[in-house]
Amino acid sequence: MSWSIAEVARISNVTSRTLRHYDEIGLLPPAYVGGNGYRYYEREQLLVLQEILVLRELGLGLDVIGKTLSGEQDRLDALRRHHQRLLVERDRFDRLAHTVAKSIEELAGGEEEMPAEQLFEGFDNSQYEDEVRERWGNTPAYAESQRRVAAMSKEDADRIQAEQEAIETALAELKLAAVPASDSRTLDVVDRHYRWMCNFWTPDREAYICLGNMYVDDSRFTARYDERAPGLAAYLRDAITVYAETRL
Repeated sequence: MSWSIAEVARISNVTSRTLRHYDEIGLLPPAYVGGNGYRYYEREQLLVLQEILVLRELGLGLDVIGKTLSGEQDRLDALRRHHQRLLVERDRFDRLAHTVAKSIEELAGGEEEMPAEQLFEGFDNSQYEDEVRERWGNTPAYAESQRRVAAMSKEDADRIQAEQEAIETALAELKLAAVPASDSRTLDVVDRHYRWMCNFWTPDREAYICLGNMYVDDSRFTARYDERAPGLAAYLRDAITVYAETRL
């Protein structure tokens, strides 16, 4: 069974213009082009389009998506990884929605003022808060991190989250382009990562290397990074080690 470009646009809510663009850049060629010059898509192309849209929802750019698709060996495994990340995002947005609802009630006069730290419930790092407290709750680094987060404004939090997204996208692009972890271009991005981390605490050489190891040792972090590019967690770990040994 096949679908015309107009039919695919209708059922996917993606414009024909976008589908033609995906074809032009090699991201989603049609199954074939009919004698009338129209593009036609089969089930395989619909599944690829679904994956493209999932990756777009997760914040990846088209260039990174193209490299991700071309590097996949098993689409089923890839979809399982995407599904897991979507579940994580769903839970995070549930927490964000709850936080915003409480803010609405507060502003409307029907809710007591929320503690400052609750204003930021639902950001990416919140899912690890209890575990972090259990592991490092009595350390000066954790106390300093809590103090810095409590002092953040909404604008600060938005800026920090945007920088995190930019750093991870840049790292994924370097990994997919096969730029070595020790390359100066990679280390410059890791320098941004280190400075981003300093919004929360200031790790020394040993602590920063331990952080890099955690990205590989903890399957949750590995899944998060490898979703952007296969092997990205190990790539970041290796780059952090080189950065820490040469620049810290």
